[in-house]
Amino acid sequence: MANIKQQMLSGVFYTAVAKYSGLVISLVVMAILARLLCPDDFGTVAIATVFINFFAIFTNIGISSAVVQNKELTDHDINEIYMFTIWIGIILSVLFFLSTGFIADYYQDERLLPICQLLSVNLFFASAGTVPNTLFFKDKDFKFIAWRTFIIQITVGAIAVGAALLGAGLYTLLIQPVLSSVLIYFISLKKYPQKFLWTWGIKSIKKIWAYSMYQFLFNVMSYFIRNLDKMLIGKYIGMAPLGYYEKSYRLMSLPIQNITYVITPVLHPILSDYQKETDKLATINERMVRLLAFIGFPLGILLFFCGRELMLFVFGSQWEPSIPAFQILSLTVGFQIVTSSSGSFFQSTNDTRGLFICGIFTAVATCTGFLVCILFFRTLEAFAYSMLISYFLCFIQCYWQLYHYQFRRNMLHLYRQLISPLIITLLIGGVLYPLSLCSSDWNIVVSLCVKSLLALILWGGYLQWRKEYDIVAKVRNILHKY
Repeated sequence: MANIKQQMLSGVFYTAVAKYSGLVISLVVMAILARLLCPDDFGTVAIATVFINFFAIFTNIGISSAVVQNKELTDHDINEIYMFTIWIGIILSVLFFLSTGFIADYYQDERLLPICQLLSVNLFFASAGTVPNTLFFKDKDFKFIAWRTFIIQITVGAIAVGAALLGAGLYTLLIQPVLSSVLIYFISLKKYPQKFLWTWGIKSIKKIWAYSMYQFLFNVMSYFIRNLDKMLIGKYIGMAPLGYYEKSYRLMSLPIQNITYVITPVLHPILSDYQKETDKLATINERMVRLLAFIGFPLGILLFFCGRELMLFVFGSQWEPSIPAFQILSLTVGFQIVTSSSGSFFQSTNDTRGLFICGIFTAVATCTGFLVCILFFRTLEAFAYSMLISYFLCFIQCYWQLYHYQFRRNMLHLYRQLISPLIITLLIGGVLYPLSLCSSDWNIVVSLCVKSLLALILWGGYLQWRKEYDIVAKVRNILHKY
């Protein structure tokens, strides 16, 4: 267990350095672009992104997690799998390029034609970079991954802002996905060179297919869950409302990505070494759930009560219609952060089939909610409430399945980990609610700082009082060193 903790701390530290600095970079870039571009531009590119993300599912087909999990693959197998991703990338790029006309016609927006054609380049490099990029995780080289990510983020962000200032318009929003995939591919290939072989790589793909197939099917389900709302809003409500929704969803997603993406990339490579020790994995899961719940649920309630201030401060007054949807979506943060680690435990127990079943349940719940929104409401708030209900139901189903079939353990072990985090969440909400009622006329920066500071004090004080983490002793040790 000590070895796991050491590996986790090392991996999380290096990943956090890049991710949290990347959060600042992303916020700065988004704030600048939101003032230089109009909501309609973001809505148009959001639609193009939905379709490119669908094709992107097929660039991986579960290969990444299978390569990490399988400890018996030879160097020749890895090279053959790399060649398989090369051919897949070429085929997908051509298919997407040819389908761009249909996409533009369906949404009756000619701007989608050149945008989607340019994004087709992204598919090849995303597919071709799958194996070299995965080898960093297989070797647990988290330090290199972190610095590579940071350098690419700051480079691409600076180029995007420069392009927007020069009048590139909505094409500015294509720089990040295209250039990032190109840079990741060449940097990864430099670190892990692969030979070009005249083979489809089918023989080596068969060695991982039983595992990767269900992972791929789960990715397909996840795609529809993440993008169906945008497709429906763009079609039935309009591009401008989609721009408002997309901005609120992206702002809500930033803390989730910069918390879970620090932990989950590290989790599976480490847990895969203990794939036959179910009891140990169950214990690790409960510790992980408690940690993430203490972060996710209080953060979600803070974002809910700071929604107005955050949206106006980061994006400006023109994005005020995004505030209600952002506040509702903020309540999903806790469920998303806690559930984010569950996939690694399905993968590490070689049960990607169970992960796929979770994906089916989530897809059914989400689609049902969206169908109700389209038939009866057609508002951004309705879609946000639908997402909240879906995430709650999927949280329950996912952990029931994990505990019932993989861990074979009573769910009470899990529920006990959630009691204390929910208490501090309710306490923070109870304090911020009356404060929000009397701070509507305050300066947004002052209001944001007061609410955040008060929530932080309550959260830290509760952790200290409950002895979840000895913050005072930690501060004393730091001061003693200096």
